[in-house]
Amino acid sequence: MIRAQVLRDFRGIGEPLDLEANVSTPADVLTDILKDLRLTEGIEESRLRGAWSEVAGEFVGRQTEPVSLKKGKLILKVIQPSMRFHLEQAKKDLLQRLQQKLGRDTVREVHLILG
Repeated sequence: MIRAQVLRDFRGIGEPLDLEANVSTPADVLTDILKDLRLTEGIEESRLRGAWSEVAGEFVGRQTEPVSLKKGKLILKVIQPSMRFHLEQAKKDLLQRLQQKLGRDTVREVHLILG
């Protein structure tokens, strides 16, 4: 009797199955896998390159290039010192617009380098 009760409890016999429990979408599973493998930053970089020209505008986009995005820190290569100065002044606004476009956790800081 005890053995039968333990087996019933173990197998879940007698209780209707909840088909919605523990169901994940493929997108959720892939996102978790990419996070576990630490591969999401490459995806974020490609999204960033696409969004950068929209956020910065055509002229600034031609004068700059996103170099890397690691741990929320965006490094932008700027061609001319005068453009770097201009972007330093507008850095806060650019950061806010990037965060609106890509999410607050994607880009938390912008660093400008001459190149």
